[in-house]
Amino acid sequence: MQKRAGVLIAAGALMASAVTAVPSTAEPRAAGLTWKACATKEYPKLQCATVQVPLDHGAPGGERITLALSRIAHTAKTSQGPLLVNPGGPGASGLTMAGFVAASLPAKVAAQYDIIGFDPRGVGKSTPALDCKPGYFAPVRPDSVPRTLDAERTNLTRAASFARACGDKYGGLLRHMGTVSSARDLDVIRRALGAERINYFGYSYGTYLGAVYAKLFPQRVRRVVLDSVVDPQGVWYDANLAQDLAFDARHKAFLAWVAEHDGTYRLGTDPAKVEARWYAMREALKKAPAGKKVGAAELEDTFLPGGYFNGFWPMLAEAFSAYANEKDTEPLVAAYTSLAASEPSDDNGYSVYTAVQCRDAAWPGDWGVWHRDNWDVYAKAPFSTWNNAWYNAPCAFWPVESLTPPDVSNDALPPVLLFQATEDAATPYGGGVSVHHKLRGSSLVVEQGGGNHAITLAGNACLDRHLVRYLETGEVPRGAGAGAPDAVCATAADPLPARTARAVEAPPRKFTRRF
Repeated sequence: MQKRAGVLIAAGALMASAVTAVPSTAEPRAAGLTWKACATKEYPKLQCATVQVPLDHGAPGGERITLALSRIAHTAKTSQGPLLVNPGGPGASGLTMAGFVAASLPAKVAAQYDIIGFDPRGVGKSTPALDCKPGYFAPVRPDSVPRTLDAERTNLTRAASFARACGDKYGGLLRHMGTVSSARDLDVIRRALGAERINYFGYSYGTYLGAVYAKLFPQRVRRVVLDSVVDPQGVWYDANLAQDLAFDARHKAFLAWVAEHDGTYRLGTDPAKVEARWYAMREALKKAPAGKKVGAAELEDTFLPGGYFNGFWPMLAEAFSAYANEKDTEPLVAAYTSLAASEPSDDNGYSVYTAVQCRDAAWPGDWGVWHRDNWDVYAKAPFSTWNNAWYNAPCAFWPVESLTPPDVSNDALPPVLLFQATEDAATPYGGGVSVHHKLRGSSLVVEQGGGNHAITLAGNACLDRHLVRYLETGEVPRGAGAGAPDAVCATAADPLPARTARAVEAPPRKFTRRF
């Protein structure tokens, strides 16, 4: 997730001005929006528009870029205003999320809002859209665990080449990527919508974007829902190391589930022995990639989604069983193709991911720090630590300096509603607690024992009752105080085994790696 290999510049003066709230008396005018039908099969009422925003919000009269927007318009007689929605990332397209949220909420509640999706700057149908190095994740990549100096140099060279390609293609744009710039874009969208205040609903990285927007423009916030909350104290280097530990724990939970269902998967009843067989599979694939596509790094990519969503566990267990017991590679290649194979849109998403996170906050400029920290974490959590390190390693060579992230602490907001699963790997539980403390008057709803990421509108009726009540009335649950959750919901049982990947229902939102 973070920064450049050489210079680590704090840019304190720049960020001091960046976190100053815009006074309501200085409201700039913005052009209105022209909405046109852009229906999809799933969302036939979807409409689309574009809005221009300054490339540099410090020079609003200068060059402009274009953001793509989507909308499901309100149909109720009385509107509660726009509800901006974001699926996370950074780098994920949000255009279809407007349709998803509108279809997933009770019709009576959805009808009260103009539900607005958007592609953040650099993403998808917004222009310009970043694509630093097409095919960067094409298989088969080098083994992620650098057991020799040559292996480490190979991965370092690869990461540096990505950062260099970004600088060569988008040098002028990279200085204007980052969460603060995207948050300021949201306020241009608000003005274009003609709204005095907005409602906001963000998942994962979208929780950080929402918290930064609320810091910059507290007087423009009406209601805010943050689901699966990024810890703002860890952006972004420390947050990745925390993820490594959490994903390893979640992977062990998957392996324990496989052991529990030995009658189906025939991989053993002892979780430790099942884990040993998984790492034996990894070692074999390092030497002979399955289908010439799934090597050791791709295996990690394939099983990482299981850390986000346990609905993938039967598919992954079937692929594991077929390979380990029968040397059948077909289910493994199918799982890789379904869950992890890179598409052109993923090249764009990863380019924006690095552009935002490398710019947002300082990363160690000394590779020796990365080397030491990742080997230390790997000793405790080997599943995805080095895979994640190389995913973020371009930030060690990033061609523009880092900024200093804003303090999102806020006592000027209406009640904010937070959702957090206790075993979430992508945004560990501490993030929800941290933001609960930082946003005075916020309310924290916890899914006890839940390990999935992005937990509302995903089938838990208890969580969704709190969400719907808040969006309909503004009411939040209030607990006993003293830092305890304001409400606790039980998690659903883990899935039952399935003998075919086709028996596994995919989650309603496209799987997006990381935050």
